[in-house]
Amino acid sequence: MSVEALAGHLGGLENAVVRQALDELQGHYSRRGIRLVERGKRWHFETAPDLAHLLRREREQVRRLSRAATEVLAIIAYHEPVSRAEIESIRGLQTAKGTLDVLMEAGWIKLAGRREVPGRPVIYATTPEFLDHFGLSSRRDLPGIDELRAAGLLDPVDEAFEAFQGENDEVDEASEPDGDEETDDFSAEEPA
Repeated sequence: MSVEALAGHLGGLENAVVRQALDELQGHYSRRGIRLVERGKRWHFETAPDLAHLLRREREQVRRLSRAATEVLAIIAYHEPVSRAEIESIRGLQTAKGTLDVLMEAGWIKLAGRREVPGRPVIYATTPEFLDHFGLSSRRDLPGIDELRAAGLLDPVDEAFEAFQGENDEVDEASEPDGDEETDDFSAEEPA
């Protein structure tokens, strides 16, 4: 529940008082089998990570997202709210409707309304379940570009481009004339 909802249920207490009580409860439960955590501005109890395996009756089946679904989820998370056309513009590829359906079925994205432009396209945003699944308190906790690069999750585009340029330079040098042939010489000066 949110701090505001809790304050309402507790007879209209001030939000600061409720937040202070939640902080005290969080400290009280920090060394116990359950934890009080805040995800997406909502507070809830969850099993302590070191005991979670003991309470599982069924093993969760790990579903791996396709590369397209991972890219779409990342675009929505970093640019929300975003329309399908904007997702396709950022990716440079057309996005299958099934990709968005898979993310909606997982509960990680939702329809967030419609953009007030001609055609009124649907816009998508992440859900509190997305934050909870990835252990984020808010979208501000998403890693930045430097963190992603340091973790090896981004292709080093600059290095790849430099390597590509180096290969092309070698090919150009190998195909250059030996100096016996005439070359066109263009100068910036205008003829007099």
